[in-house]
Amino acid sequence: MSGHPPAKRSLGQNFLVDANIQRRIVRALGVGPDDTVVEIGPGRGALTRHLEGAVRSLVLVELDDALAEALANEYAGRYDVSVLHADILNVSLSELAPDGTDASEIRVLGNIPYNITTPILFHLLKRPRPRDILLMVQDEVAARIVAPVGTKEYGALSVGVRTVAEVERLFKVRRRAFRPVPGVDSAIIRVRPIHPPPMSQQEEEALRRLVRAVFQWRRKQLGKTLRDHQDLGYAPDVAAAAAERAGVSLSDRPERLTPEQFVDLAAALPRARPAPNL
Repeated sequence: MSGHPPAKRSLGQNFLVDANIQRRIVRALGVGPDDTVVEIGPGRGALTRHLEGAVRSLVLVELDDALAEALANEYAGRYDVSVLHADILNVSLSELAPDGTDASEIRVLGNIPYNITTPILFHLLKRPRPRDILLMVQDEVAARIVAPVGTKEYGALSVGVRTVAEVERLFKVRRRAFRPVPGVDSAIIRVRPIHPPPMSQQEEEALRRLVRAVFQWRRKQLGKTLRDHQDLGYAPDVAAAAAERAGVSLSDRPERLTPEQFVDLAAALPRARPAPNL
């Protein structure tokens, strides 16, 4: 596309201009001719041009007015490429699936704004979940998602993603690969949702409530948070029985628990929310 509109700071735009990195990212996605790919934030089409013609269906979701219009003009008349001018946070995966395509077969690719990485990632992990997700994220965020248990980077983001998906940090992308040059480096992560989901929707909601609460109070012992946090409020004997069934200690702090232990603890706690402490 000639006459590119300038990057908009308000949308967190940083365009990937390194062709070698572009090709490496698309190779990491590993698409085939039968695949349906949703690309989030295609921008000026840096990755798009490596995908067009290589997949059965390519859906481009672009928020920026000028970029969406330019993409629509460039791909007008192409049966295999569609452009949706929208905010990905307002669109479900089912809405993006072409006719005859199950949402669980969709493959997602995105170079997403740093300031809304977490909301976009959790939006993509809503049901129905795609086959896989390849995202460019801030390197620090990638480190948090894959952080080992017991480290300061390990937290609610780590547990929230890794209880419903397998995650790999593939490679780092230096800031000089972008224009304008951002203030931080990036990384490519691969997220593979677990199919079928290991928990019911209700179980996932209970888990999220537990994980969010204990990491809000990450310096406190588990027993105190289970008892005193406004979103939990379990009686000490209830918390103790659940911890015993889950094989965890109430004296532990949350960063000591593995994602699997959080799943076990959430399952062991009473499903109904307790009455708030007065």
